[in-house]
Amino acid sequence: MALLYASIFTLLLSYITLTHATTINVVNNCAYPVWAAADPGSGKRLNKGDSWVVSPQPGTKMARIWGRTGCSFDGNGNGNCQTGGCGKLDCDPGHWGDNPKTVFEYTLAQPNNPTDTLDISLIEGFNIPITFTPTSNTGGKCRQISCRADINGQCPQKWKAPHGCFNPCTKMELGSCGPNGDNKFFKQRCPDAYSFPKDDQTSTFSCPSGTNYKLTFC
Repeated sequence: MALLYASIFTLLLSYITLTHATTINVVNNCAYPVWAAADPGSGKRLNKGDSWVVSPQPGTKMARIWGRTGCSFDGNGNGNCQTGGCGKLDCDPGHWGDNPKTVFEYTLAQPNNPTDTLDISLIEGFNIPITFTPTSNTGGKCRQISCRADINGQCPQKWKAPHGCFNPCTKMELGSCGPNGDNKFFKQRCPDAYSFPKDDQTSTFSCPSGTNYKLTFC
């Protein structure tokens, strides 16, 4: 009887885990290749139209996905990128790439918070437009968020980088950082996105646990 109960418990635990599993379908809609990076996860080259499924474990926290441009890697996966590079195709855990870069951040449901917490961050600058969309039926409990403005084209001259735009919050010599700082340049163009570190009220979003998502570059 004890063995039967143990089997039932194992099946129930498996069912709960499966029903709360999350997938993020990363899609490149840019006219140029993007080398996607995920932490936790790995890295992958995406040509226009290519996709890559990231399957984080339930309870994953402080995770991020970003795109790298202008990359060249050798047969061992070592190399450099014009933006977002970490020296490898598969970035080491905690090595979040060079600035500037557009970042998607997420934490899946935690014991004290039954929802997924999501944001787009421009605190580390901008390199690629991104859109993040729930693909599961959430009953209207969450919505698409995006940053699709032509920030590279409109970037102030002193903030410009090859194929990117720095944020003064992470390159302090370029200006002031804060709700009334020079970083308002980003908030005015992408109101869904973080433009400075404590911009939580208008930049943090949530979706029900177990929601599936699509992250689109360009």
